[in-house]
Amino acid sequence: MKYNFIKKAIFTLLFVSLVSIGYSQSYWQQRVEYSMDIDFNTDNHQFSGSQTLKYFNNSPDTLDRVFYHLYFNAFQPNSMMDTRSRTIEDPDGRVGNRISKLNDSEIGYHKVLSLTQDGNAVEYKVEGTLLEVTLTEPILPGSATVLNMNFQSQVPIQIRRSGRDNAEGIDYSMAQWFPKMAEYDERGWHTHPYVGREFYAPWGDFKVNLSINKDYIVAATGILQNGNEIGYGYEGDETKVKRKGKKLTWKFEAENVHDFVWAADPDYTHTTAMVPGGPNLHFFYQKGEKTAAWEQLPELAVKAFEFIEENFGEYPYPHYSVIQGGDGGMEYPMATLVTGNRNLQSLVGVTVHEALHSWYQGLLATNESYYAWMDEGFTTYATAETMSNIFSGSNRTQDGNYRTYIYLTKSGKEEPLSTHADHFETNAAYGLGSYYKGAIALAQMNYLIGKKATASALKKYYYHWRFKHPDANDWIRVFEKESDIELDWYLDYWVNTIHTIDYAVESVTEEDGKTTVSLKREGKMPMPMDVYVTFKDGTKKIYYSPLVIMRGEKENDTELERVILPDWSWTHPTYQFTIDVPLESIQTIEIDESGYLADVNRENNKWEK
Repeated sequence: MKYNFIKKAIFTLLFVSLVSIGYSQSYWQQRVEYSMDIDFNTDNHQFSGSQTLKYFNNSPDTLDRVFYHLYFNAFQPNSMMDTRSRTIEDPDGRVGNRISKLNDSEIGYHKVLSLTQDGNAVEYKVEGTLLEVTLTEPILPGSATVLNMNFQSQVPIQIRRSGRDNAEGIDYSMAQWFPKMAEYDERGWHTHPYVGREFYAPWGDFKVNLSINKDYIVAATGILQNGNEIGYGYEGDETKVKRKGKKLTWKFEAENVHDFVWAADPDYTHTTAMVPGGPNLHFFYQKGEKTAAWEQLPELAVKAFEFIEENFGEYPYPHYSVIQGGDGGMEYPMATLVTGNRNLQSLVGVTVHEALHSWYQGLLATNESYYAWMDEGFTTYATAETMSNIFSGSNRTQDGNYRTYIYLTKSGKEEPLSTHADHFETNAAYGLGSYYKGAIALAQMNYLIGKKATASALKKYYYHWRFKHPDANDWIRVFEKESDIELDWYLDYWVNTIHTIDYAVESVTEEDGKTTVSLKREGKMPMPMDVYVTFKDGTKKIYYSPLVIMRGEKENDTELERVILPDWSWTHPTYQFTIDVPLESIQTIEIDESGYLADVNRENNKWEK
């Protein structure tokens, strides 16, 4: 039922939410409608495709060119992905030098056989993983055009995300598998070559008809339209395929998604589980000793979805599929590919993480090339919260993320999060930064504006900006509006620099029966101060000093009495405040007992009698 209303919901969100929270009325985004017929040959791992693409130019600009991504072309010797992997300091072990050793039958490719615009042939050229098209007629603002393409492709051996014959024996993991229209937004075209990561594309509708050997079970984005016709019990717990003829044609449709993934294997077991109120969860895997944990996965996945929807927002599609395949875990709309030979906690962890990408990549869909930390980081934050709920963890759910971030700061490898995803000097800098420092960008909001405001703002961010490609400023503005605190300085420091937070209790002295506490900012990044004072009688107070540049203060959502101190100016490295009791009445003085402040040296945070 949810799915039938997605389009209406998007248009409602697009206009009503922009008005309700005061965003610019000039907001626009492009849209696509794909219709593809694919004839797949499992003997030579090649397929021919016929693609009709209706492209809607909702921008104020006239377009005389368009660009397609040809991702499979990355899997050829001397490609940009190959060369980058062989020259970077710490190559991804799944890639290494493997692409350089591929022979002609193992490489991937897309060959464009013909391309027309509204029936007229267009000029085009291929440059690596990009197809540049010169249109016969410019696409005017507010108009649409129809592009028809015939193409021939070969599936590479499994190396990164896509391919055939993965390490666990899954025949086809079909990600980034079709010529895909690039995104055009207020910054212009985004035509980044496929070097390693990430993805950014316009939303649209997909109709995909896939003809493949009759022995194969297909799992995909979208909803199977012809289960009865092909004799496949897609909604049941058993696989039932009529084995008539050489091939079956699987027909899938997906509305308002920005990608389409599928996988196929003759040995898939298919089970389902229903989340109360939806969605219906589907699980495709090869049954065996190494995949025994998959039998327990559906129950825990349902529990995860219930927690996620309650805390992070409703999932709007009717289906979600967890598919054994790929080379680790990789998210796609309405589905994920995960390697399946895992113990239960590992399997649940990768499933939860990739499912949560449906929120922060599938539905919010920031431009990952520039804001990978908003996808990977927020997903990592939400994964920690969800896993703690499933496995009854401690209240300090983010501790592991903080430890990893602090390790990064001491490694000498850290680079600003604003670095383009493909241009980090090392994979470690990208991974540790985007996942863990990105997670703390959000986790630290619990310290800056409070837990209640953070939880509320995170939901509002999701509902206001899903289906709209938000950027970092869109995110921070929601949190500013929720807290009535200025936070642009936080974004500037945390994302655009590698400055760290380090505060110390420098000295504690007594004069005239009163205690003076001196704090010092050792690191370069300023933050407000929550100083917890525990008295000899066991009582406790918080002494709170906002930053001047916050232009406000957070609400006290603790049960402790709080004393609000004068603002601390970021230009001043030291700060003093007075407690109206003698020193002998105080047991401990500690900066941030909550653990949400990303202080890289906690050894100087506490004075103890």
